[in-house]
Amino acid sequence: MPRVSGKAKTRKAVAKRFKVTGTGKVLRRSQGARHLLQCKNSKRKRRLGQATLVSDADIKNVKENLPFH
Repeated sequence: MPRVSGKAKTRKAVAKRFKVTGTGKVLRRSQGARHLLQCKNSKRKRRLGQATLVSDADIKNVKENLPFH
């Protein structure tokens, strides 16, 4: 449901999954690092551990749910 009036609240589920940098970019965890890791090589697993940028199509939706970041 859209918020019509009142105080803007942070969506806690979004706040736990995303981080906004000082320049306004949005970071997220890489997918594919939860299970089935034995068939992935070490280089791939290292890169999956690093944060990546959210795509341009999704940045607006993430920032709407993080009004104070």
